[in-house]
Amino acid sequence: MLQTYLIFEIVYEGAKYLKIPYREAAPSTFIGASNFFELAVAVALILFGMESGAALATVVGVLVEVQVMLSLVKIMNKNREKFRF
Repeated sequence: MLQTYLIFEIVYEGAKYLKIPYREAAPSTFIGASNFFELAVAVALILFGMESGAALATVVGVLVEVQVMLSLVKIMNKNREKFRF
C-alpha cells in the first residue's frame, strides 16, 4: 500500500509541476501507481495452479489494490481544480 501511495504522490506532484492537463495527468497517476496485479494473478495461476497459496496471495493482493485505487481516484477528483492550466 505504501508503495502505491508513494508512486501516486510522485507522479501527481510531477504532473502538477509540469502543468500537465487533468485529462492526461489523472490516468498517468493511476498507471504509475498500479502494480499490475491482474498480470500477477494470471502468472501465478499458470505457474502454480488454482490450488496454490501463491495464487491465493495474488488474488488477495487484487482485493487490497481495488480499495487503494478507489481512494486515489477520490484524491485525484478532489484536487481536479489544481490541474486547470
